[in-house]
Amino acid sequence: MAYFEGVKQVQFEGADSNNPLAFRYYNPAEVINGKTAEEWLRFSVAYWHTFTADGTDPFGVGTAIRPWDQFKGMDLAKARVDAAFELFEKLDVPFFCFHDVDIAPEGSNLKETNENQDVIVNMIQEYMKTSKVKLLWNTANMFTHPRYVHGAATTNNADVFAYSAAKVKKALEVAKRLGAENYVFWGGREGYETLLNTDMKLEQDNLARFFHMAKDYAKEIGFSGQFLIEPKPKEPTKHQYDFDVATGLAFLQKYDLEDTFKFNVEANHATLAGHTFEHELRVARINGMLGSVDANQGDTLLGWDTDEFPTDLYSATLAMYEILKNDGLGSGGLNFDAKVRRGSFEPEDLFHAHIAGMDCFAIGLKVASKLIEDRVLDAFIEDRYSSYTRGIGLDIVEGKTDFHALEAYAYQLGDIKNQSGRQERLKAAVNRYIIETLSSVTV
Repeated sequence: MAYFEGVKQVQFEGADSNNPLAFRYYNPAEVINGKTAEEWLRFSVAYWHTFTADGTDPFGVGTAIRPWDQFKGMDLAKARVDAAFELFEKLDVPFFCFHDVDIAPEGSNLKETNENQDVIVNMIQEYMKTSKVKLLWNTANMFTHPRYVHGAATTNNADVFAYSAAKVKKALEVAKRLGAENYVFWGGREGYETLLNTDMKLEQDNLARFFHMAKDYAKEIGFSGQFLIEPKPKEPTKHQYDFDVATGLAFLQKYDLEDTFKFNVEANHATLAGHTFEHELRVARINGMLGSVDANQGDTLLGWDTDEFPTDLYSATLAMYEILKNDGLGSGGLNFDAKVRRGSFEPEDLFHAHIAGMDCFAIGLKVASKLIEDRVLDAFIEDRYSSYTRGIGLDIVEGKTDFHALEAYAYQLGDIKNQSGRQERLKAAVNRYIIETLSSVTV
């Protein structure tokens, strides 16, 4: 059964195309800096937002019209797989991601839940035999069910900790079976509401114990995919332990896990933490910890995770700048952890949204590549910090001085002159490169 009969294979038609169901800027075969656009961008569809979400919000029921919703239970789960692979192949994306409960309903107990999951994994595995699409990452949902009211790995209830461990054990087995290139840990409720009832040290110690057990089991079964942590500062808990990349890195270093994990950086989570998207990417990159990206954007007028499809060319450019400087994302990718707006309820809107996001990041890739090639930012930064390449600055960098010598040097100084940071000029340069890139793209 076809669920998107009105949509044909989405093709690259170029900037002059008026076809809303075609790529204008994303040409997967275009070679940029020695790799194709598809290899740099490694786009992925998020199963949960695309095939299970219905547009429900705190003020209203779902609005999404989904032809597969005519089914129930396991029949619905199977129909979603059919719909998913139809969309994957019509968009020609190389990857997808899912939580365990996205693909199959929970049963009356864990054994039944796992049996349901096995049925759907078998079905996915059959599709993957003839499809190019691969599993970028999977994960276990340990935040939706009431059992996780106090957390999963950081819960005060040892039974919930054990249940959560069993869920991740199964999820790692599924990752191994489907050839997942990564496995993500998103601690949806790994945090606290108030310190009045929280043993923070025990909770963080237990979280580390959980990660070490997952590491050991992955080794036991031969799963070699990259482990990823996805930081988020708040929502659903007031303060989550993986607040941002820097906080997560400190945690990994404290518990001897920094060689096992990298970060899955999400744009909307960065802004909720009070950072820009590119800040979080930079912190991960300069520490060798940039693993993958959840490509979305938030609404600056709203204080929660709106998970909008990315359309901000400036943000996408600065994100791709960091990714190119990182020489790509390795086994990671750009996963559209994004949902169509509640008012965009027709099935075709799923294609419009993904096409918009894919074109946006394709433009960002082209602009970032040109900025790096022309050394627009690099040359300026090198000049700005040039005082550390000679004289006393070089002594500081090379560890050849101390406070005594620096004091003697400072006594000899006259008026100290600084140079402008030229922030506005540099922003204008980025804008100019975006405009020039858009102007130069032809059919």
